[in-house]
Amino acid sequence: MSFKEIMTVLRGVGIAGIAVRLILAVICGGLIGLERESKRRAAGFRTHTLICIGATLTTLVSQYMVSRGLNTDPARLGAQVIAGMGFIGAGAIIVTSRRQVKGLTTAAGLWTSAIIGLSIGTGYYEAALLAVCLVLIAELFLSKFEYFIVSTARSMNVYVEFADPHDLDRIVEEMTAHNMSITDIEFTKSRTSVNSHPSAIFSVRFRKKMPHENVMALLSEIEGVLTVEEL
Repeated sequence: MSFKEIMTVLRGVGIAGIAVRLILAVICGGLIGLERESKRRAAGFRTHTLICIGATLTTLVSQYMVSRGLNTDPARLGAQVIAGMGFIGAGAIIVTSRRQVKGLTTAAGLWTSAIIGLSIGTGYYEAALLAVCLVLIAELFLSKFEYFIVSTARSMNVYVEFADPHDLDRIVEEMTAHNMSITDIEFTKSRTSVNSHPSAIFSVRFRKKMPHENVMALLSEIEGVLTVEEL
């Protein structure tokens, strides 16, 4: 058989085509999930794999219904998958007590895995495989580039927990003395400490570029400061 004939069989809805689709869904969803799993995210290998399989099967069901002569819109089930993934993705996004938003990348990965599954289900293997490669590049390599850009930015938000409310004045003085312009201060109380130490979120802007690691080290050395974390 020629390559064209093989691809025609694999794009069909026979046993071979169905098997290749579902196996490819496991591989593609699993690859994206493994990257999330390596970073200890709740939605990891199994979650991404199951979503990709489910989306693939959804498309197969649509094609099967059409092949049986049922009067239905084959794109309707796929559209419901894309919309329904919004609920699952929203569950992966959390806002921490320090006003950090986490889970956005995982939610986007879940949504993309579902669409990749739909592509596999229709037999559009080339687009699905290329999409998986691009997703892995984005998650493995672009994250490092993003960290470099953020870590050298001229502004940052930093969470500081300190022993006594009077320490706030000392912290502000030290930051001002080191050419840091404080644009906003949100004074809160720590929710993670047993003694409920006071804390504040500083929005800081630098007159010239300054490595954020140096800022963190400077703040941690101030008397009375207990915890420093960049947001």
